[in-house]
Amino acid sequence: MSAPRQNTDAFALQVMLGLCLIWGLQQVMIKWAAPDIAPVMQAMARSGIAALLVGLLLCWRGGWDQLGSTWRAGLLAGGLFALEFLLIAEGLQLTSAAHMSVFLYTAPMFTALGLHFTLPSERLRTPQWLGIALAFAGIVIAFAGGMSLDTVDAKMLMGDALGVMAGMAWGATTVVVRASRLSDAPATLTLFYQLLVGFVGLLLIAVATGQVTHVTLTTVAVSSVLFQGLIVSFFSYLTWFWLMRRYLASNLAVFSFITPLFGVTFGVLLLGEPLSVNFVIGAVLVLLGITLVSAEQWLRRRLRSLLGQ
Repeated sequence: MSAPRQNTDAFALQVMLGLCLIWGLQQVMIKWAAPDIAPVMQAMARSGIAALLVGLLLCWRGGWDQLGSTWRAGLLAGGLFALEFLLIAEGLQLTSAAHMSVFLYTAPMFTALGLHFTLPSERLRTPQWLGIALAFAGIVIAFAGGMSLDTVDAKMLMGDALGVMAGMAWGATTVVVRASRLSDAPATLTLFYQLLVGFVGLLLIAVATGQVTHVTLTTVAVSSVLFQGLIVSFFSYLTWFWLMRRYLASNLAVFSFITPLFGVTFGVLLLGEPLSVNFVIGAVLVLLGITLVSAEQWLRRRLRSLLGQ
């Protein structure tokens, strides 16, 4: 029987702030290093590095015993993981890191929709449907930032669309994990499936599209790959799973939405990316909508506490 989860404390909030900062910097690092190493190659290399480390961790702590009963779901989750990062890699060549950070974090909305139709225990409540409507409205308004009566930035619109599709792939990955035997498997095994299949899939795509030759081992390129492989894919993901085992997921979900704010901030400050009014308004609606979807129970408890019920 699993130990009961507790409410977030000061320590958990500090750790979540650090994780959100790391995740928000991720898209900026990929964009920053893109002239020296193709984004697909960055995603492939980071997955390979992290897969090796997680595999060694599995050998040390155990977890291979569930391989036989989970490999089918693991391959599917890994394929969706590879698709997500392929879409991110291609999208970042067309749109800004700030846009990608916001559109990628539509994933919880697609997760909630998928689980609503998959698991009876995950039916959406009215506030969550309202959140989904807000998020969709935000996407439409944010997309309008790439259009005007005089010109249509087709390149940015396509990149933004790939960001939304990456969010869909991420959401679908979560649904597969939640609705399959992977839900009872060790987190390290689930992560290993995603990283290994992602590495192989992205390597094949890089070879097929000729991007495997787009590699120049500059300080920027090496720093980006090591940051993504060691810090993001290995350290931060395992830390997130550690938090999920000890604290209420709904509480953690609220703070995870600081990530796009970091992503937008880093994109503007480090890459000099411009922001349109439409995008800012749309991003706010998306974040409000996703908060309603993912943290509805937490918000309800807080409201009751404030009302003294």
